[in-house]
Amino acid sequence: MSTNATRPVPRPTPETAHYWKGIAERKILLQHCTPCDKTCFPPRSFCPHCGSDAVEVVEASGKATLYSFVISRARVPEFERPYCVGIAELEEGPRLMTQIVDSPADPEQLLVDMALEPVFFDAADGVTLLHFRPKR
Repeated sequence: MSTNATRPVPRPTPETAHYWKGIAERKILLQHCTPCDKTCFPPRSFCPHCGSDAVEVVEASGKATLYSFVISRARVPEFERPYCVGIAELEEGPRLMTQIVDSPADPEQLLVDMALEPVFFDAADGVTLLHFRPKR
């Protein structure tokens, strides 16, 4: 999925640089805490579960389910209305806020716990964004 549309794009920080580099390579990179064996998101310099700084970067499977969603009709530049903002729960545990794409923004078509798959969206300034769609 790609577009020439102008959208706000994220500005990576030192803590999030590995995540955005992975997304550009079409991979979802998360942090995994060695002491407590939990995977966490968003990226940070320590584990939010146990406070350890013994975190390593791991590649996520990309398998996810729809945890929650809202259909928005708000006027937002470069978004065609209505659109779906959802929370994807990754197989590894973390939840990510995302746009649900390639599906009608219709609550009859989107079901909590439905399987999702990642879609990488080429935004402005060479930045790639992660969206999800219902698994095909």
